[in-house]
Amino acid sequence: MMECIKLQNVSIDFPVYVGGMNSSFNQKLIEIGTAGKIRRSNERIVIVSALKNIDLTINQGERVGFIGRNGAGKTTLLKTISGFCEPVEGQVSVTGKCTPLFNISAGLDVERTGYENIRFMGTLLGLRPYEIDELIPDIEEFTELGDYLNLPVRTYSAGMQVRLGFAVITGVQTDILLLDEAIGVGDAHFVQKANQRAQGYYNKSGTLVVTSHSNDIIRELCERVIVLKDGRIVMDADTETAIKFYEEMGKPQIQTKEAFS
Repeated sequence: MMECIKLQNVSIDFPVYVGGMNSSFNQKLIEIGTAGKIRRSNERIVIVSALKNIDLTINQGERVGFIGRNGAGKTTLLKTISGFCEPVEGQVSVTGKCTPLFNISAGLDVERTGYENIRFMGTLLGLRPYEIDELIPDIEEFTELGDYLNLPVRTYSAGMQVRLGFAVITGVQTDILLLDEAIGVGDAHFVQKANQRAQGYYNKSGTLVVTSHSNDIIRELCERVIVLKDGRIVMDADTETAIKFYEEMGKPQIQTKEAFS
């Protein structure tokens, strides 16, 4: 199979300015909050290690899920693949057009109508006017917004904005689609339709990379799952094997009598 995403020994650091962090108590709080993934650059700057020595290859057409607790590095890994985060070490290679979907309603102009936003976002995504025209019936059907598409987006609820943004971005076929918790947003009806739409995208031979806290969504969309912990890959396996491993990670460890002796 042809490689479309390859990371070699990739590490990502974030410098964080912390004023007045002189007490050992404040230092300890930050260590707890970042799982100890920090080091001090100087008195006022600490370095948070978001990813450590990541080696990862994703082939064309694969459906891959990233799972892990908050702060494990899932979103940072997606942003590294998409080019938003620059590694301090290692190399990132992406072959093909990559479309990240981190904030579904990002790019919407609340003063424009739904239809105007479809044309505006379509243009930003590189579509020609006739291609946008061809896309509109599909967006109308998926969003079920009806006459609201003639109204300014500021009149929409948050869920309606999610539907419109998701429909536009996923209506454009790309080589690689990156979804960060996108499908789990909205009501149950939308989530079901979004899952079906993402599945349809994959059936068109695109590569799909998803993060989600919902194991059901991961099971439905992914054939391979990567478990992250403290910025490192701790498991890379088929979906059920990886989910079982992750669930076992979350269980409290039973301490034996010997542990207290």
